[in-house]
Amino acid sequence: MIPLHQGGGGVLPNSKFPSRETSLIFAVLIAIALLAPFARAQALRGTLVHEETLHVAPSADAAKLSQVDRGHELIIIDSSRDWTHVQAIMMEPRRERDDEETEAKTVSGWLLSKGVVISTNPDGDKIVFGEARDSEDEASRRRGRREAAKEAMRLYYRVYDLFPNSPLAGEGLYRAADIRWQIEKSDVATRPSAREKDPYMRGQIDDEWMKLVMKKFPGTKWADLAAFHLIDNKLCGDWQGASKCPEKESDIYEKYASEHPQSPAAPEALYDAAWRRSALVEIYKTEANQKKSEESKNRALGLAQKIVSQYGSSDWALRAQRLIFYIQQAIPTYGNATD
Repeated sequence: MIPLHQGGGGVLPNSKFPSRETSLIFAVLIAIALLAPFARAQALRGTLVHEETLHVAPSADAAKLSQVDRGHELIIIDSSRDWTHVQAIMMEPRRERDDEETEAKTVSGWLLSKGVVISTNPDGDKIVFGEARDSEDEASRRRGRREAAKEAMRLYYRVYDLFPNSPLAGEGLYRAADIRWQIEKSDVATRPSAREKDPYMRGQIDDEWMKLVMKKFPGTKWADLAAFHLIDNKLCGDWQGASKCPEKESDIYEKYASEHPQSPAAPEALYDAAWRRSALVEIYKTEANQKKSEESKNRALGLAQKIVSQYGSSDWALRAQRLIFYIQQAIPTYGNATD
């Protein structure tokens, strides 16, 4: 066995206590671990509104480390003329249940300062938000920039993250959550379980960000819109021609409209409820329940007329007017008899 050197401050095999030097090292390490999150929170932070290449030194001729895309978080370390020394956090922003960001890949290096917006920039929130809108528009184009949707999501999130007191913070967080929701919703729809009747049998869309919007910005239209998205996880994949699902879903939409009367989504919720009631007119006939079929007709007409009277200038009011016509003319809105 190799003898242990006893003069270097190590812990002897039979020692009950560590040496003073070892205790000091442990204390320093613990202090660093405890202070690291605080230090990051106090550091100057920023993001990119244009992709840049990370170099090992402040020179275009220096070795390249990585490309940093729009919206990634940057911890500012130092600056030198046209260059900024940063720690780039290379991940999609994501919140866990404890409201902390998950562990991310980080790369330190130098990048050109021209595309960097830091949290102390005048109108920095507007610049980042504007870039997010542009990226979102780019994502909607047929030949738009690859990954533009994810860039928009990151940029919107950075508005909330870097400028929490900005008037745009709530909208930024909601728009980030909305893009993420749409991406995951499309993914869930491609799974075999998407056709399952009961909601709990289908893949669920991650609702953390929507709930974060409701928590951070209660009483705002962004919180109302976030709450509307949450209904998606309560919907059946396939009604399978039975009345149970449309009954339940109509109740959910009516409840939302009642609890969020000022929400921009209130007329849509009422229309969703009215259309389901109109579908039940035919479904109850297949279940030989004429009484409930007639009740559903009256409820559908009542909801549609409410939309017309309360939201007369909206597209939902026009669609409700068309739904009223269908119901009055006994034109089926669901099933094989529909046009």
